[in-house]
Amino acid sequence: MSLQYIIDGYNITNHPLFKERINKKIKDHKLALLELIKREKLSGSPRNKITVVFDGYPDTRDNPTSGGTECCVVFSRKETADERIKKMVENSGNPKNTVVVSDDKQIRFFARAYAVRCSSVEEFIKCKGMPQRKEISPDSELSYSQMHAINQELKKLWLE
Repeated sequence: MSLQYIIDGYNITNHPLFKERINKKIKDHKLALLELIKREKLSGSPRNKITVVFDGYPDTRDNPTSGGTECCVVFSRKETADERIKKMVENSGNPKNTVVVSDDKQIRFFARAYAVRCSSVEEFIKCKGMPQRKEISPDSELSYSQMHAINQELKKLWLE
């Protein structure tokens, strides 16, 4: 079962995590996104397909192409990237095998209405090799001052 990723291009390229992970030698953020997807194998399996949607028209001087990867770059032209993504979601042959990558709440809500899975930009960009945030285990003990500060904050929220 291969997946079809539909990626909101500028939504990713404007994310702070993207800017930390890209190859700084690549000046064009569109090309840097394609390189990151290929280098980090963000689609998982090579059988999975990726469509990156950008607003506007392609720049004829340095038009990003798939460069031999499983990526397809689409420019929305006269419509917005959000409108193009919505059309792609509507026309997806198998919504259970489609994943929309965007932090845009409208896009995510629309995709879920069609039973399409959604991924946040951060979820998509993070790899297993990257250091993960330390999770607080339920067994963690809080100091008295930490418990007191939490209780005071909760009192403000709920009792006042």
